[in-house]
Amino acid sequence: MRARCLLLLMLLGCGDADRPLADAAADATPDLPGVDAAPPPEDAGPDLGMECARGTTATELAREPVDIIFLVDNSGSMEDAIRNVREGLNGFAERITTSGLDYRILMISQRGTGTTDICIPEPLAGDARCGDGERFFHIDVDLRSTQILEQVLGTLGQTQGFREGDSRGGRSWSGLLRSGATKAFVVVADDDQRVGIDGSPAFAGRTPLARTSLEDYPGGPHPFQQSNELGPGILTETYGDLFVGYVFHGIYGADPVDPTRTCGPVAASPGTTYTTLVERTGGVRASICDQASSAAWDTFFDTVAGEVRDQAEVACEILIPPPPEGLMLDPARVNVFLRTSSGDTLIRKAAARATADDCGINGGWYYDDEAEPTEVRLCPVTCAGVQEVLSTEGMAEVIVELGCQSELI
Repeated sequence: MRARCLLLLMLLGCGDADRPLADAAADATPDLPGVDAAPPPEDAGPDLGMECARGTTATELAREPVDIIFLVDNSGSMEDAIRNVREGLNGFAERITTSGLDYRILMISQRGTGTTDICIPEPLAGDARCGDGERFFHIDVDLRSTQILEQVLGTLGQTQGFREGDSRGGRSWSGLLRSGATKAFVVVADDDQRVGIDGSPAFAGRTPLARTSLEDYPGGPHPFQQSNELGPGILTETYGDLFVGYVFHGIYGADPVDPTRTCGPVAASPGTTYTTLVERTGGVRASICDQASSAAWDTFFDTVAGEVRDQAEVACEILIPPPPEGLMLDPARVNVFLRTSSGDTLIRKAAARATADDCGINGGWYYDDEAEPTEVRLCPVTCAGVQEVLSTEGMAEVIVELGCQSELI
């Protein structure tokens, strides 16, 4: 079920300070949905007992969208794994769909019908030829077993040697990523991303690849391929906040008990680079050596789908709808509550004239602009709490009431 927050906005004020509220409300547009035409009786306040509040309107607050990027190794040893991805991805998408999330799946792997190619069937694909669909986009790239993250940085940045038509390249996909969407990578590989640098003097002075290069590589001349260039890491200033909060998941060669060891003969290496990224971001890890049966893949896909649902963040910038005609908002007379199945909890304002700098361990809320507010913004710790409520209870309501003196931390 789609997790939702509901914003209930209570409006109080007059267009003219000398004009009674009842007169102003009477002049408000009578057909405006969700707005009472007159104030309630003095003894009939809203559920929270705020008799000073007036009128109601509501707007829905949903989770942010999610972009999921699959990276599937196309080497000859990956035939069984590729078959399981091909057969399991529609089921994975269905798991995400039932959660109500606005998701998008990008497949970065060689497209085709060969044993080490990927051809995702309908309904996720848009046609019987593995074409793009409404929520699915296939970036045709021949992913080399030890060069996967290089190819991610190269094709994302569309740098020399990684454009469409290049042997290691593919079409641009940065434009398919949505601003504000949380990001999840899922790697499927039986080897590791190479790191370090070639010992040849011809490559002297080039920045080597490291375990965290997906995040922080500065970009520039390729450390292994003299004529090519790599794009910058996903957490560098080049991409702003596009990938902030990303999570890295994977099925690869790590032993399930000791990830520094290879799981078995199916894998060429333990995939230490992938373990580094999984552990840094709190992702899900599974052993490719245990993935011979479709049941094991179902377990992995179930787990990742659950993590993606939990990863999808609440939009904690709550747009204030315009007040009905004849009314105005008084920024000093606003209160915010979190309503769950357990009851209502007051979220106090971080300070009298709060900004993001006033947010601390006690959380709270503030305006985007104290003088002329258009949004109520929850402090990070409070936003995280709402996120947790949504993950465990499936729903919550953020109640914003106008008309009563703001309660401060």
